Amino acid sequence: MKQLPLSRKILFSLGQFGWSLASYAPGMLLVYFYMPPETGGDVFPQRIFQGAVLGVLTIIGLAFGTGRLFDAVTDPLIAVLSDRSRSPMGRRRKFLSISVVPFSLLSLLVFLPPVPGYSAVNSVWVFASIIVFYWFMTMYVTPYFALMSELSHTPDDRLFLSTLISITWALGTAVGSQVFAIKALFESIGISPMGSFQITVGLFAGIGFLFMMLPILFIDEKTYSRQEPNNEKVIEALFSALRNRNFRLFAVSDLAYWVALTIASTGLVYYVTILLRLQEAFTSLLQILMYGVSFLFYIPTTLIARKTGKKRLMNAAFVLFILVYTYIIMLGRIPLSPQAQAYVVVVMMGIPLAVFGILPNAVIGDIAEADSFVTGRHKAAVFYGARTFMSKIGQMVGGILFPSLLLLGSAPGNDLGIRLTGAAAIIFVTLGLGFFLCYNETEVLGILKRKKAEEGIDIDV
Repeated sequence: MKQLPLSRKILFSLGQFGWSLASYAPGMLLVYFYMPPETGGDVFPQRIFQGAVLGVLTIIGLAFGTGRLFDAVTDPLIAVLSDRSRSPMGRRRKFLSISVVPFSLLSLLVFLPPVPGYSAVNSVWVFASIIVFYWFMTMYVTPYFALMSELSHTPDDRLFLSTLISITWALGTAVGSQVFAIKALFESIGISPMGSFQITVGLFAGIGFLFMMLPILFIDEKTYSRQEPNNEKVIEALFSALRNRNFRLFAVSDLAYWVALTIASTGLVYYVTILLRLQEAFTSLLQILMYGVSFLFYIPTTLIARKTGKKRLMNAAFVLFILVYTYIIMLGRIPLSPQAQAYVVVVMMGIPLAVFGILPNAVIGDIAEADSFVTGRHKAAVFYGARTFMSKIGQMVGGILFPSLLLLGSAPGNDLGIRLTGAAAIIFVTLGLGFFLCYNETEVLGILKRKKAEEGIDIDV
């Protein structure tokens, strides 16, 4: 195998920019579009039922949760199909090629309900379109992460490539977070709030498509990665991965983290407009600043992880997240200006976002490579698929929980539900920290060191 040159690493990582931008709106703004904040100003016209269903649930929460559940269930399936593929173009690129067009289109179609005004047809549309969207998103993302692991051949190289795709993920998310500012620009020239939002999401879909094509066009995976198909069946491969104790601990911890992150990401516009009573467009400024702060800590994160190990740094990030969510509960009641309170959130959130943006993919890569040495079976996609299965279950729980809590109060002067979202996030982050404390990093890195010694490669893991 040839080493992937830096130019190709950059081209590969730009695919991450594409899919993070294309997936931003369906993943972060579904609740905002179909159940917008009650600020008293111009909001989107009602398209689906916004009240309680079965007492504590909502239509949009169920749609989001159903999409994420379907996404989670299909992750291992796509992972195994990718691992077993013998396609002439490469077992990962085949799936990227099939999925890239529908993935991009559906990221917009989710926000184009067919019936003007309130209609049950629109509810069916949301459920159907979000499920199909996540199918094609999984078909791109799971093989993409597996290819990331296979294109890097040492822990340091894997950490470097993971850092690159973390940077491009953050860039894609930062651009996506400007949706409110871009929407305001279109509104300033006379386009309706809904039309402005839909045009913005359409731009994200088109730009995302172009960047997602780069790994397909420029990465010859047969040249730079080991092509060893794994013939295990879906259930067999999934349970084989879950038998790895260190992977189980990481995956459950990751699930809890994603519940909390989904709550915070979905809730930011509500924290800004309801708790701090600032303009909606200020959310875009905050998000770009937050990712700017995160960028400042990318290089320190990589350097510290090499010195102290990934586990210690992730533990510290969990603790910082607990402090962030505690602060969020108090927003609007702190003796600082609303803008200053918001900037504090940005600084506090940016640091752990850098850590969790880089290290989890590298941890999974280490676990997958160590497992392949012990078992003799190369199934990197299964580990990434099982990891994303757990993370998407976490996103599903967060997506259902957030709008349900809004039913307890989501307006100025009646904001109990919004504050409770912070408390819920604290509970899940604490659970995530508890499980990750049990992860045995020393054992995993010891296996990798033995593997490289047998291959005649002297590395410092």
